[in-house]
Amino acid sequence: MELQGAIVVITGASSGFGELAALRFGRAGSTVVLAARRADRLEEVARRIRERGGTADTVVCDVADVASIEALAATVRERHGRIDVLVNNAGIPGGGRFDGLTAEQIEQVIRVNVLGVLQATRAFLPMFLERGRGHVVNIGSVAGEWPYPGGNVYGGTKAFVKQFAHNLRADLLGTRVRVTNIEPGMAETEFSLVRFQGDPERSAKVYEGTEPLTAPDIADIIWWVT
Repeated sequence: MELQGAIVVITGASSGFGELAALRFGRAGSTVVLAARRADRLEEVARRIRERGGTADTVVCDVADVASIEALAATVRERHGRIDVLVNNAGIPGGGRFDGLTAEQIEQVIRVNVLGVLQATRAFLPMFLERGRGHVVNIGSVAGEWPYPGGNVYGGTKAFVKQFAHNLRADLLGTRVRVTNIEPGMAETEFSLVRFQGDPERSAKVYEGTEPLTAPDIADIIWWVT
């Protein structure tokens, strides 16, 4: 795919993998549509892309809200007329023993990590099929393959994302719409701080004695597969 001038939509683009992926596509000459809940952070990422000569658009969107996702798709169609790449990056952790989680905590992780991916893909798929080409990139996790204490709901959602990618790929056979599921391992980003309720010491302890992946590493992979 020629990325110069491509329309790339990235959810969860205000930090972590999404932020760095946006910067990477911006350097490649793509028009990057940044979507996330935090308008101020989106504008900051967009400013950095533009300072480097790239093109960026921002849309406030909560992937846990179907209406918000549909509004995002409608805005992209209105402003840009098409989509070339969708990066389903938005996600939240769900840490702690399962018996200590509330019903609300469980539901929120599923809404963002599962329903957000499903609904965003559903909303944008007609635009891909109209053109007969495109690429859906899901950000999964090795947590969808391998268990760890406290990874119960989060790991389950990432296993779902992987299986959804496999089956969506089967549905789209012959359409030239590609589907990729990227499964990062241990990566040091703001995501870890969220997982540990903003406690930097607990977050740092996870990476003691290791050389973890970083957001730029994953951003390069997202860019490369497209």
